[in-house]
Amino acid sequence: MFQRRRSRAKTNKKVDWVNARDIKKRVDYLVETLGLDWITPEHVHCVRSENSSARAYARIWGMGRVWQESLGLPPKYCIEVLSENFDHLPIDRQDEVLLHELAHIPKTFTGALLPHTHKGKGNFHDKLKTMIAAYKRL
Repeated sequence: MFQRRRSRAKTNKKVDWVNARDIKKRVDYLVETLGLDWITPEHVHCVRSENSSARAYARIWGMGRVWQESLGLPPKYCIEVLSENFDHLPIDRQDEVLLHELAHIPKTFTGALLPHTHKGKGNFHDKLKTMIAAYKRL
């Protein structure tokens, strides 16, 4: 009836993160071209991870308010693309994944993240569909 998911083999390799300038350029392009004016591109950083056993294509990390206050920094976000899963995708699918991560950033740009389950006005999935439709019109 239901198939059991195969678990990935655990490796003893350490996860490595490197600055992803190519992803940063694409994120900046998407923000500017699609008019995502609530996002401050200078405060969105991009990294590529290698040796991760996660199944995701990408993840977004927000800097919580306690860290912002403690370190005296403005709100910041980091988009992590998982090399093993992300790099082999076609360019348009990669951009859709990046748009998915950008959709997690709230219009208040506070360092918080929007969950997938947000209901009502500003619904995550409606926001994402609008962004992808605008991207496909380009």
